[in-house]
Amino acid sequence: MQKCKSLLSLCLLTALLAACNGRSTAPSGDFSKQLYPPEYASGFDIKGADGYESSVITITNPWQGADSISTQLFIARGGEAAPEGFTGQIIEGDASRIVTMSSTHIAMLDAIGEAGRVVGVSGIDYISNPVIVAKRDSIGDIGYEGNINYELLLSLDPDIVLLYGVNGASSMEGKLKELGIPFMYVGDYLEESPLGKAEWIVALSELVGRRADGEEVFAGIPARYNELKKKVADSKADAPAVMLNTPYGDSWFMPSTRNYVARLVKDAGGKYIYDRNTGNTSMPIDLEEAYRLTSEADMWLNVGNAGSLDELKASCPKFADTRCFRSGNVWNNTLRTNAAGGNDYYESAVVHPDILLRDLVKIFHPELVEEDFVYYKQLK
Repeated sequence: MQKCKSLLSLCLLTALLAACNGRSTAPSGDFSKQLYPPEYASGFDIKGADGYESSVITITNPWQGADSISTQLFIARGGEAAPEGFTGQIIEGDASRIVTMSSTHIAMLDAIGEAGRVVGVSGIDYISNPVIVAKRDSIGDIGYEGNINYELLLSLDPDIVLLYGVNGASSMEGKLKELGIPFMYVGDYLEESPLGKAEWIVALSELVGRRADGEEVFAGIPARYNELKKKVADSKADAPAVMLNTPYGDSWFMPSTRNYVARLVKDAGGKYIYDRNTGNTSMPIDLEEAYRLTSEADMWLNVGNAGSLDELKASCPKFADTRCFRSGNVWNNTLRTNAAGGNDYYESAVVHPDILLRDLVKIFHPELVEEDFVYYKQLK
């Protein structure tokens, strides 16, 4: 009798251990509890289920032109398994080894002190992040889409690859599925709100198991941004007319009034000069119209790779007689450019819209800001 009891106890213990090591998870429908409801971003959400440690990150319309497309990543924690029938990507536990295809993803991880988890990048020479620069000999540069070194990628043993799509799904997606390497799209660049872009910090914080820290870091950004925005509005200062960009071929692309940069200009107390484009994509104009707009502008921003007025004149000779050029009111976002041409504006500014706003306020209304420029410089 005693032997039977012992055998029964052993069976129960074995069953318990098996359950702990492969705990079943709630049905997919139960993962409807909002763990973080984004306030500004529209491209992601994070959900969980009562009584479970695991979470699901859903990415919505992750490339231009996407319509009702979503991808999901299940982060399995505490020995929990993915729900039956789950068709998205799955990683076991928090991501420790990350390969990223965009430097902005590095900046998001760095915002919570986790850039050290990055083991692979695309185009390491153009990356400004000091953590990556300091350990570049141990970071794999896997190349660019269309020419990826998959052998190197496999050797990095990543937990996940962070992708982005432009006009469709990444060309890497099929190969990553074939190799069994999980991936997640990061669609920050599609957000039109400066604060919406920065809010993706929280999505990447969830990926590495530090959502609370990500929330705390992000919470300070809109607070600072909106405080400065209100200061500008309260000053009732005149808004300078602002021209943007330089030609690309025979066209000059002007962003929508809903665009990220146009919104920053408005919030900083400027007036974006091209108010005809109210759509959701940039609109090409011919060089004659661009010349007219530049002639009417008080300031000219984001002038390509030009590092001086002479360089700008060489690329746009006709525009040298415009009012903003002659007055020297030409500013470029190239203050933090490295020797290889990598521009930190396209890396860390995404997670620092409050600092970017401050730079623009200092350009438009210098009496309102004392701090030095971080991303912008005036061309001489």
